[in-house]
Amino acid sequence: MRVPRPLLRAVFPLLALGLAACAGRYGWRPPADAPGPKQVSEGVASWYGPGFHGKPTASGEKFDQEALTAAHPSWKFGTKVRVTLLSTGKSVVVRINDRFPAYKKRVIDLSRAAAAAIGLIGPGTGRVRLEVIG
Repeated sequence: MRVPRPLLRAVFPLLALGLAACAGRYGWRPPADAPGPKQVSEGVASWYGPGFHGKPTASGEKFDQEALTAAHPSWKFGTKVRVTLLSTGKSVVVRINDRFPAYKKRVIDLSRAAAAAIGLIGPGTGRVRLEVIG
């Protein structure tokens, strides 16, 4: 079936705009997961801060590297998570307010303040346990 050019010219910009609106910061993402209460997982954490301070997060709020927040690939914004660095035993409660690409093979990206609270600043990455608390 052949589509007339005038129709393509009319429809294509709308289609492109619709796709762009759905793309988001890191491309299309599935809907956010609502983790179950007391869900526990382990993996590698990292931290981010100075280069992102004051810029908008995926949730729309401005990133504050001194707030106890974190980025997670899929958990719902507002989820509160206790993050324990296994090498130090120190923990901090953070609120999910951002996303990061899952290709990093990490489970969470902490704000600078959250990373400092558990001793993650120096090593940059470390094995953590995540416990959903709210």
